[in-house]
Amino acid sequence: MNSEERKEYVKYRIETAKKTYNAAKVLAANGFWNSTINRLYYSLFYTVNALLYFVRDKFVHFT
Repeated sequence: MNSEERKEYVKYRIETAKKTYNAAKVLAANGFWNSTINRLYYSLFYTVNALLYFVRDKFVHFT
């Protein structure tokens, strides 16, 4: 995966995390707590995944 593809992947994961977080808010507002926790977990998963890809790209340039 080249640098430009990595940036697009990070952008995609952040957008997915935002959508998943918004879904969690709707679920919480309606009292679906187990599903809310599930969506929050995946929102964080997507965010951390994006962060790791972003950081990896930065470290590659310094080595």
